[in-house]
Amino acid sequence: MKFSGFKVVKEALTGHKGWTQLWRSPEPKPAYDIVIVGGGGHGLATAYYLAKVYGELSIAVLEKGWIGSGNAGRNTTIIRSNYLLPGNQPFYEFSMKLWENLEQDTNFNSMVSQRSILNLIHSDGQRDAYRRRGNAMMLSDAGAKLLSRDDVKHMVPFLNFDNARFPIKGGLMQTRAGTARHDGVVWGYARGADQRGVDIIQNCEVTGFKIEDGKVLGVETSRGFIGAKKVGVSVAGSSGRVMEKAGMRLPIESHALQAFVSEGLKPTIPGVITFGAGHFYVSQSDKGGLVFGGDIDGYNSYAQRGNLPVVEDVLEGGMALMPMIGRARLLRAWGGLVDMSMDGSPIIDKTGIEGLYFNGAWNYGGFKATPAAGYTFAHLLATDTPHETATAFRFDRFNRGYVIDEKGVGAQPNLH
Repeated sequence: MKFSGFKVVKEALTGHKGWTQLWRSPEPKPAYDIVIVGGGGHGLATAYYLAKVYGELSIAVLEKGWIGSGNAGRNTTIIRSNYLLPGNQPFYEFSMKLWENLEQDTNFNSMVSQRSILNLIHSDGQRDAYRRRGNAMMLSDAGAKLLSRDDVKHMVPFLNFDNARFPIKGGLMQTRAGTARHDGVVWGYARGADQRGVDIIQNCEVTGFKIEDGKVLGVETSRGFIGAKKVGVSVAGSSGRVMEKAGMRLPIESHALQAFVSEGLKPTIPGVITFGAGHFYVSQSDKGGLVFGGDIDGYNSYAQRGNLPVVEDVLEGGMALMPMIGRARLLRAWGGLVDMSMDGSPIIDKTGIEGLYFNGAWNYGGFKATPAAGYTFAHLLATDTPHETATAFRFDRFNRGYVIDEKGVGAQPNLH
């Protein structure tokens, strides 16, 4: 089934009887060439690009719940490539380019909306830092605009520009950034992978790995053993627990990251806005709700829920930035598991076990990285060499001293 405007009109006129399932629900086969553990955005994107770009034919994606039940459905949907360091900026710009063509590539409405992102400036030192960041973005053709206070006030006059502690002095804007519909992204990749022969196995939890003589032979699951020549693990905040089953201890911590949606409001927020004096970011959904978030919970957790102090902290940040939202009602909140690395940057690499590969440690950046994470992980699985934009994301960078500390706060994961 191919989606098009003509298809929508035809179904509307014929009682919507021609829609079919987006993907199959096959029984797992005894063995595959490649098994991807994790049916989120990254895992499904990996399978999609393995089949589409690298011609792999025998692939399975194993998801312990249902498609979209993890972090894929628990994020604030922001896409951007406004990074500074050479290990990060080319990768996220590669992801941005994939976002821009995603709907045409997958023939699915992922609701990619390049409505811009505005990072606010509150001090002279922050202006200098954003100028450096903007120059790095320009070098990778990501595009950047340094805005004055008047420029920002003209765009978003409802902000608190004269806050005694955090006056707004300008901003750094990336016009190509924006948002995408998280469910649409996951469903689009699932559908595209399924059309290319990938088996998507839901309700199939990996309970262990079969490893002999330093080589992985497959995975033990709640639905039996599944053999594999190669296994790629892409399970976000569950990375530590899953890789422990293979005898590995990862240099990451798992934390809960909360996000919130307000009641529906009239169109107010033109794009994504981040509060540079505190960790607060906000956009407005197509249904009118303000979608916002902030800091992770300060303790290690594997629970998809958070605690009240962070709720208070995030709402205080929103009120400091936009006092007008004080009368808006909070509609819902949720928590996702994020795997925080020591330097705040991801890992896409082979492990010390032959045939076992890892993609994780995405910190706050997992959703925006979805297309590039899938593409580069697929490249690694297919060729056993890192993609040119992901050469810095290796396990051994911590031993070699080549950390990618984007925020400059050291080896303390909860600060990233």
